[in-house]
Amino acid sequence: MLIVIALGGNALLQRHDKPDAGIQHIRARQAVRAVAPLAADHQLVITHGNGPQVGLLAVESTQDATLDGPYPLDVLGAESEGMIGHWLSLELRNALPSTPVASLLTQTLVDEGDPAYHNPTKFIGIGYEPHTAHAIAEQHGWTLRRDGNTWRRVVPSPEPQDILDIEVLELLLRNGTIPVCAGGGGVPVVRTADGQLAGTDAVIDKDLTAALIATRLHADALLMLTDVAHVEQHWGTPLARPLHRATPAQLRQMSFAAGSMAPKVEAACRFVEQHGATGRAAVAGIGRLADAADILAGHAGTLVAGAPVAASAPPVRAGGPAAPPAT
Repeated sequence: MLIVIALGGNALLQRHDKPDAGIQHIRARQAVRAVAPLAADHQLVITHGNGPQVGLLAVESTQDATLDGPYPLDVLGAESEGMIGHWLSLELRNALPSTPVASLLTQTLVDEGDPAYHNPTKFIGIGYEPHTAHAIAEQHGWTLRRDGNTWRRVVPSPEPQDILDIEVLELLLRNGTIPVCAGGGGVPVVRTADGQLAGTDAVIDKDLTAALIATRLHADALLMLTDVAHVEQHWGTPLARPLHRATPAQLRQMSFAAGSMAPKVEAACRFVEQHGATGRAAVAGIGRLADAADILAGHAGTLVAGAPVAASAPPVRAGGPAAPPAT
């Protein structure tokens, strides 16, 4: 099978981790050890998140007194894609010495008129304690929202429209190469009125980009690996229960946390639905990084499969317990 694997940013830098380079390299090695065994029987495409890392670079850029202003998010996204891609490629070559690996700086096209620019939801960076969040938001002009027990910065996350390097990915796969690509959803670019490409200040959701890549490449499976064991219905309430298997139609009747689980569920639904519309079976899995092989086999995590729904299906609802944004 051809499997697109999306490694969560929090799987590469866990919530309690200090964001040192050495720790992140160790996490990248652990991630590779979890997914490399799948390469024995399948073709792999590996994407990854960058939320903690691009947030760290954004803080550094904001605090650099030698700059007239902080670097835009597309540039920071490219930096983080190169950094994480380097670690993953290095460890893939160590784990699979006979398999060629290529880390591809990937540009993803978005629409500059996307409403996401007026409603930031994508978490980036570290978490701040509640008693400091409002002061930090005011100091930097950021929008912060609650993420678990802390508050994190949120930025615009426009919908991925196209993968500008899809032909390169196809070429790499035809030659037996494992591509590491579309880190952080890819570097966000827009097409201007005169037809030129330009970077844009946003961070694309990596799971939605992974679903688009998986669809364009006609992959057989999409695995979204993170730091939670499975999707939960009624998350954050006393009624919470794990979902081990579901169809897109069932998931679209539920609500999930904006900026975290909702995009994963939406990505799974889109991939399964779009493949079903062509008559091809496909599955999407969500779960812990360490459970990668078991998720694919249906023994862990949440597996999404089943009959397609109408093309006009409503998006996955973002809901659940939440606090108002700090701005």
